[in-house]
Amino acid sequence: MDRVTGRPDHIMDYLVTVRSGDWYGFSDNSNQVYATLIVHDGGSKPTEKECTDGLAALQTAWDLENDSYKSLRRAAYDSVVNQLDMLYADMLAGKLDTTGTWATHIKAVKDANPKPS
Repeated sequence: MDRVTGRPDHIMDYLVTVRSGDWYGFSDNSNQVYATLIVHDGGSKPTEKECTDGLAALQTAWDLENDSYKSLRRAAYDSVVNQLDMLYADMLAGKLDTTGTWATHIKAVKDANPKPS
């Protein structure tokens, strides 16, 4: 897994989803690639294609979750505490409509990060 983003980036990210426990290792720990993959538990070794396809599926799922409009919106929204303060101020100002601070903030975030069509 990428240490900065958390995005899966190595076949080990897939291998831990195949079986639990310490079932696999590498014959050369300085070169942890499919060719050096070994199985410790007597089970079958996944094919190289299963490993690359599995990693690709994990990466696609991560990309969808972290690069989607939903995650972009989550990052852009103000905190819930600040949103509640906006709503309270809007209530006091009699602006519980689309002109209030909270409503304009939400609209700006949604406009900047629209749902795909």
